Amino acid sequence: MTEPTLIPFNPAIPFHGDVTSFAMLGPFLGPLEYDGWRAESQSWKNGAYLGAAITWGPMYTVKGPEAERFFSDHFVNDFADLPTGGFRHGIACDPQGRIMTDGVVMRTAPDEFYTSWLAPYIDYALGKGSYEATGEDLTGRRFLFQVAGPRSLEILERAAGADLHDIGFGQHRIARIGGAEVRVFRLGMAGSLAYEVHGDIAEAQNVFNTIWEAGRGYGLQKLGQVAYMLNHTEDGFPQANYHFPYPWYEDPDFAVYLDAHPGAGWMHYHPRLFGSMGDDLTKRYVTPFDTGWENRIDWDHDFVGRPALQEMAKAPRRTVVTLEWNTDDVAEVYANQFRDEEPYEPISDRPNDIRYDPGTLDQATGQIRTFAYHADKVTKDGREVGFSSGRAVSQTYRRMISLGFIERGLAEPDTEVRVVWGSPGWRQREIRATVARFPYLQVERNDKVDVDKIPRPA
Repeated sequence: MTEPTLIPFNPAIPFHGDVTSFAMLGPFLGPLEYDGWRAESQSWKNGAYLGAAITWGPMYTVKGPEAERFFSDHFVNDFADLPTGGFRHGIACDPQGRIMTDGVVMRTAPDEFYTSWLAPYIDYALGKGSYEATGEDLTGRRFLFQVAGPRSLEILERAAGADLHDIGFGQHRIARIGGAEVRVFRLGMAGSLAYEVHGDIAEAQNVFNTIWEAGRGYGLQKLGQVAYMLNHTEDGFPQANYHFPYPWYEDPDFAVYLDAHPGAGWMHYHPRLFGSMGDDLTKRYVTPFDTGWENRIDWDHDFVGRPALQEMAKAPRRTVVTLEWNTDDVAEVYANQFRDEEPYEPISDRPNDIRYDPGTLDQATGQIRTFAYHADKVTKDGREVGFSSGRAVSQTYRRMISLGFIERGLAEPDTEVRVVWGSPGWRQREIRATVARFPYLQVERNDKVDVDKIPRPA
């Protein structure tokens, strides 16, 4: 008798009977919502959340005497003055200056770097060069939990039974939670005070449970995938695979690498494209100037894409802004589904345009579905000036917002533009939008929080 195939649940997340909906998130079935996205999206403003939405993501280390040189050759950042215990938001570009990958680079020793969300590209790049350094893929062997919100430090100190006030913004060090050795890192996508906790996958459920118990009485909530994606738009931090794709298959050699590593390129292999930007995938790629990350570029070293970025720097075309959508126009699109008229593409009850079905079987075609990207044209006086993505319903501010990658001359607050709603083949409608504050979230920023004002553990 053939052994049954079991549903692959995320091994890092303990089940307490409180998940209200699940979805395939990468290779695993994971929690979409616990208490509902509206309640969960308040957590990083009022209390704290415990999130494991990206714990399945790629983790990779580079070690050796020339590890630093490798990162310097392939990333726009400066690593020479990065101390042990520090980090960089690492950004690697292709020769055209388009972002190929971005994520966290932590220096854990003088000749050792620990990264998240940079593989498989850095494995490919390391293999192409001649470096006295080795890479190790730790995906599936390490966990990554996020604890974010004004009470996050108190909760982690209670879980660790130790004082963690010394961990400054962008710094990390070893601690113990539930008896397990973990790395606590002060960083997060919520915008407010936030931390990451990294450790061995065998200890994941133990550490999760310890943090969860420590959060009782501190307003700790579990965060599902829906609410997690909302914080990137509120926080004004463009997120790959949500706000923009990477041009992985534009590089023929990298395409060969991805084909030789089944599953490695699933987020970019023949993606399904939604929104009025249409089927030209190249129009959705971005550069560090488009995302507002030009301050990460260190021009004092050679790196892939440097000549193209230098040319862009002479007259940067686009930057990132918050777009606040007109409530009446949004309501018109929503109400259209209940009228006897040609339908618009629905703005659904879902608070964003992420489609949680990659990796599942399409019964109609018999093929595995691929990842989906949604992006809408932004116009000014009938002229296309950029695109909008990461549409999000902000429950906190009672508005629909998105990130707009638009011409710099239109980036001033209160500038009015139009978002063209509707994928090709649907009736389209212009939705009025206004350039709003950036970031949209109004809380004390993680890098500005004075943790000395937070009570220390007894």
